[in-house]
Amino acid sequence: MKLATWNVNSLKVRLPQVIAWLDANPVDALCLQELKLPQEKFPAEALAELGYKASWAGQKTYNGVAVLSREVGTDVQVNLPNFEDPQQRVIAVTLPSAVGDIRVISAYCPNGQAVGSDKYAYKLAWFAALHDWLREEMQRYPRLAILGDYNVAPADADVHDPAKWAGDVLVSEPEREAFQRLLSLGLTDAFRLFEQEEKSFSWWDYRQFAFRRNAGLRIDHVLLSASLVPHCAACIIDKAPRRNEQPSDHTPVVATLDFKGVS
Repeated sequence: MKLATWNVNSLKVRLPQVIAWLDANPVDALCLQELKLPQEKFPAEALAELGYKASWAGQKTYNGVAVLSREVGTDVQVNLPNFEDPQQRVIAVTLPSAVGDIRVISAYCPNGQAVGSDKYAYKLAWFAALHDWLREEMQRYPRLAILGDYNVAPADADVHDPAKWAGDVLVSEPEREAFQRLLSLGLTDAFRLFEQEEKSFSWWDYRQFAFRRNAGLRIDHVLLSASLVPHCAACIIDKAPRRNEQPSDHTPVVATLDFKGVS
């Protein structure tokens, strides 16, 4: 079973790229962020032609999340039930697997704009609510995967130039602590289960030839609950879509779960 996440930074613009990627990479579920589409404009029919069902929460101009899956998602939850928020940032579905139901969550965590700003305070409050909600979700769904754009580089190894970024938004200590609190629930960063190439990133600014210079951050993550970790056979960052003409500034992260031999 393959689970992937991709902040597409406008599904309207990037739909052909998403279709091409899914055609070449037929994952079982793809979590999307930053749809930037109103609910009624979601391209469900185009994705259905590829064999994907969709659950989504759209929002005009900003935000928006979706889960595309081979199987129909059930028990759909939109946004955090414990955090009143007009921004569409979370969608959760339950998918069948060889080991039983898996809760799959697509999350677009707030950016925070700048340390000390109102948006930064909102980000930290949002993360606190996410933590509390996940604690309850994991009791209901012991097999859980939360994928998305976390807008947090967890460690200096996830930053192209730690000295340059020190104390800045996306790498500040309160943000990293909020991310670690999620891990303390019993979640594991799937990418770090494996030996990885140094300077592996999932996001590069459009400016100053950042991708060409590999001046990026690893801010897109797949977090797995303890019952899924033994089945995780691989987790990779697919940099190919970032080379597309008019790409998203993010690229997909893909985790492979191997359930062979499980009855």
